[in-house]
Amino acid sequence: MPALSQCDTLIRQAQVINGASLQMTIADVAIRGERIVAVGPALAMQARTAIAADGLTLTPGFIDTHTHDDTSVIEAPEMLPKITQGVTTVIAGNCGISAAPVTLRGAPPDPMNLLGGASLFRYPRFAAYVAAVNRAQPAVNVAALVGHTALRANHLDRLDRPALPREIAAMRAQLQEALDHGALGLSTGLAYANARAATAREVLALLRPVAAAGGVYATHLRSEAHAILDALREACELGRAANVPVVVSHLKCAGVDNWGRAEEVLAFLGPARAGQPIAWDCYPYAASSSTLDLGQVDERVRITITWSEPHPEVAGRTLARIAELWNLPQMDAARQLQPAGAIYHGMSEQDMRRFLQHPATMIGSDGLPHDPRPHPRLWGAFPRVLGRYCRRERLFSLPQAIRKMTWLPARQFGLHHRGAVRAGYFADLVLFDADRILDAATFTRSQRPARGIEAVWVNGVQTYGRGGMTGHRRGRFLPRAPIQWTQ
Repeated sequence: MPALSQCDTLIRQAQVINGASLQMTIADVAIRGERIVAVGPALAMQARTAIAADGLTLTPGFIDTHTHDDTSVIEAPEMLPKITQGVTTVIAGNCGISAAPVTLRGAPPDPMNLLGGASLFRYPRFAAYVAAVNRAQPAVNVAALVGHTALRANHLDRLDRPALPREIAAMRAQLQEALDHGALGLSTGLAYANARAATAREVLALLRPVAAAGGVYATHLRSEAHAILDALREACELGRAANVPVVVSHLKCAGVDNWGRAEEVLAFLGPARAGQPIAWDCYPYAASSSTLDLGQVDERVRITITWSEPHPEVAGRTLARIAELWNLPQMDAARQLQPAGAIYHGMSEQDMRRFLQHPATMIGSDGLPHDPRPHPRLWGAFPRVLGRYCRRERLFSLPQAIRKMTWLPARQFGLHHRGAVRAGYFADLVLFDADRILDAATFTRSQRPARGIEAVWVNGVQTYGRGGMTGHRRGRFLPRAPIQWTQ
């Protein structure tokens, strides 16, 4: 074995934020192979590559807890929208939609079309998806949930009804294969039309094997609007009944009539967390993005159409403007645009900030890489947290922000030996200028890399730097490990 005084990369005199603690220290960090081998104030080591950090901030690589990167990690393995933010691991398969296990009969049903066209759903077994990720060797690590809607689409002739016992048994068999090959657990998107008919009993039957495997349940709640407390109660009851940890996806109060309820929601979640493992993620924008949902059409809310299959020419225009041009009510215009994608400016900034500020909140971008006019969160979520809400608005300290992006998600999703700058941990690292980091993506120019990211390492290899991509990618599929839940 090489002597301890030898390493591949030595990052000198960085302001190190460990991720697991709220301390900041000036230290050297040494990398050998895939892992950090030493962290100390002045390491006496020789290195093939030495980097003078000169006070730049070095942290664990960011973990994007909520993505729809399922097919992108294979089709576009450079993963520019994520690696340019300092993201080194993505959690895919959210909102009930996943690339595997899937066998389509025709076009992907809504909202599975958010992951791309039918040609991208090539993985009837989860094991095939894992192999494809590892062959592609993306720039980021990939961990994945199994989508409930994907399972329903595989086995139900219609998605507007509850599953029958034999169909639940078939879904469970597919889910078990995925769990056996490292899936994190199950996700649901119960607010969407193609999962809305699923009963709590149906979901609970699928959560039984998840619990036995030590997995997690991530849920896009049945309602994020007026019935949000009922939806949260359902999620908690399912978690307790199955004895499985719950992660609430993109926590928000949606719709104008629901603004100002953040404290009410957090008041519900506080006692719930005391009695069971429950966590949540949030993105730092007061606008959501998904397929065009008639249930969210509200003339008080600015809705921008990002794509439309029957009317591609209107992409980028607001629904109000389209309705005006067509001399139609907005609801009728929306019907004519479907299937389509949309950005909804239907949240309160104050509610979003309150959720973001909570110590238990993790960060998830919820970006849509296949949207031709994506929400800026795809390229900007993590630098926005650090630049706008941490540095400028002081919602939390820099170490608290880093904890939300690293240690917390690593523990909640069972990503062992990741999420901290520690000897023995995988060298997923990001070096950035804490005084300059900021998102550059906007709602009109949404595909722009952030400012202030100096270098990114994934599994010990520098993948991104000031000059852009280095040409080296070392990401891999991360199988489920026992969860070490953090309250």
